[in-house]
Amino acid sequence: MSKTHPFHSPATHGFVRVAAATPVSHIADPKANAEEHAALIRQAGEQGCDLIVFPELSLSAYAIDDLLLQGALLDEVERQVAELAALTAKTGIVAVVGAPIRSGDRLYNCGVVLANGAVLGVVPKTYLPNYREYYEKRWFSPAVELQPDEREVRIAGEAVRFGTDLLFQAENRPGFTFGVEICEDYWAPLPPSTRQAMAGARILLNLSASNIVIGKSDDRALLCASQSARAMAAYVFTASGWGESTTDLAWDGQATVYELGSKLAEGERFSLESHLTIADVDVDRIGLERLRTGTFADCARAEVAPHAYQFVPFRAGEGPGGELMRGVDRFPFVPDRAERLDQDCYEAFNIQVQGLMRRLKATNGQRIVIGVSGGLDSTQALLVACRAFDRLELPRTNILGFTMPGFATSEGTKSNAWALMNALGITGAEIDIKPAARAMLEGIGHAFGRGEPVYDITFENVQAGLRTDYLFRLANQNKAFVLGTGDLSELALGWATYGVGDHMSHYNVNGGVAKTLIRHLIRWVADKQLVGADASPTLYGILDTEISPELVPAGEDGKIQSTESAVGPYALNDFFLFYVTRFGMAPSKVAYLAHQAWKDAGRGEWPAGTPEAERITFELPIIKDWMSKFLHRFFQTAQFKRSALPNGPKVVTGGSLSPRGDWRAPSDGTARLWLDELEANTPDA
Repeated sequence: MSKTHPFHSPATHGFVRVAAATPVSHIADPKANAEEHAALIRQAGEQGCDLIVFPELSLSAYAIDDLLLQGALLDEVERQVAELAALTAKTGIVAVVGAPIRSGDRLYNCGVVLANGAVLGVVPKTYLPNYREYYEKRWFSPAVELQPDEREVRIAGEAVRFGTDLLFQAENRPGFTFGVEICEDYWAPLPPSTRQAMAGARILLNLSASNIVIGKSDDRALLCASQSARAMAAYVFTASGWGESTTDLAWDGQATVYELGSKLAEGERFSLESHLTIADVDVDRIGLERLRTGTFADCARAEVAPHAYQFVPFRAGEGPGGELMRGVDRFPFVPDRAERLDQDCYEAFNIQVQGLMRRLKATNGQRIVIGVSGGLDSTQALLVACRAFDRLELPRTNILGFTMPGFATSEGTKSNAWALMNALGITGAEIDIKPAARAMLEGIGHAFGRGEPVYDITFENVQAGLRTDYLFRLANQNKAFVLGTGDLSELALGWATYGVGDHMSHYNVNGGVAKTLIRHLIRWVADKQLVGADASPTLYGILDTEISPELVPAGEDGKIQSTESAVGPYALNDFFLFYVTRFGMAPSKVAYLAHQAWKDAGRGEWPAGTPEAERITFELPIIKDWMSKFLHRFFQTAQFKRSALPNGPKVVTGGSLSPRGDWRAPSDGTARLWLDELEANTPDA
């Protein structure tokens, strides 16, 4: 039996599998609680988990009031801690349990970290609630009262590290570093986990009891999401559930895992059984995000003193294998959820509109010139122009649209262009570029000028260049400026005719919008009839048109020139673009994520409105092949075009390739490093 290639293991790509445990609670019965813990630890180990966290005071139960001060109970807690520590050696998992722990004559509410068969350390709760239904200061001392000499605590006769300055770091898994805080700590204005993150923790754990009242679950989720975003970390939260005393309170057992503000997993609330909420946390991605956000390091230097934290080493297991336990969006620029897609379309469209409005006001512009091909990009730019002119109370007739058929322009796209211009009420005109193109080809001695069917790059660019040349001269003639139409995806691939070609304009509203998002923007405008109901049927028709530059005549088989056949599927190219530029991920990891996203069309969600015919799969060899082509184009052949781009608004996160924006790179670089990494670490199957 052949061994699975390491490429297919989540651990290879910097994932740590975490489990938020929700055990059935047994009131003041540490032995019974430890049995629940042991079962969940074994279950987590069987599912490849690296780290499991339990609720606050999980070994004793939380709502036991003065029973917390009973010596027999505290002794039994210590015995069970030792038993569970021994279990971690067999399961290869790190477990963090909640327990009341004595230090001298004080009692502390603690998170106890167990790994490699031992107690690694004990972290006491920093902030003790003592308001409304909470009376924790009746039983516990806050961590702030720890004395400088209280660096150890004895558990079951063994001295272990003790304090709020402990971070736990895997020796053999880069980035697997976590910190611990307890319930009320993350309700504080400055949670301890904030400084833990700045000191190096990429996973933040919260052991919580947190009784439930109406609306509180939303508050908890908000805090988890915001803390994971602000601290640039993963945040794992688990609260007490079934079995806790309901003498005066109730418990829902909420468990969530967030990463950089996004929810990865959410457990069942009000369950009557012990269970796990599991997700794969991308500690590599967290590190890359911190690396490219200088403010994080600046704040760390200002707020965290050198050597303020102790790093407690442990040896982690090999990490998760098998399937990745988190969702990966097929379209990073297009949300799956309908309500989120609606919001994103609203924001993207209005960013484009506002950008154009400001440029018109700044230049005292009254007219624009735009090439209208009947394709996606020119359609979107024209829709933006119409909305901008409406809001500025300028007549749409001041939008001068030109369709410029060449040697390969189809009747379908030309009729779409005219139908759209007429429906929108702009000033439309047609310029046949074929005579001028033929004359230029004859003038330069091109074979086509002699009647030979040679359709090379020169043949294509003569047409593309003439169209833009006409637009600039028409702009001069009409005291207007040229509105660009090229999108973000084309800029990434260098799919534009440089200089006097579709590369250039006076202002480009599409330069920050990915091709995959443009399709949904057009559908969104059509559905909402934002530029009038008359245009919607034509817009739907344009969405069904194959993406083509229409520069080369159809072959004998009738097939038209296909953009995606030349540069690859935009679905994949946009996926590659997002992870390469937004996070700087290694090509092999991007290929892994793409495979996870696209290998099964029936798995996961698709953005609303995605046609069934486009719900397809991509196998790994296809992904690898197209990615190698993307890397070559992006890193080696296209940068010189991106170094000279017209102005235009940034629209999507991490999605500006302007030399004045997110991406700056040498024009004479090489793609070798990225291609070698992809080839070395990505199998063919």
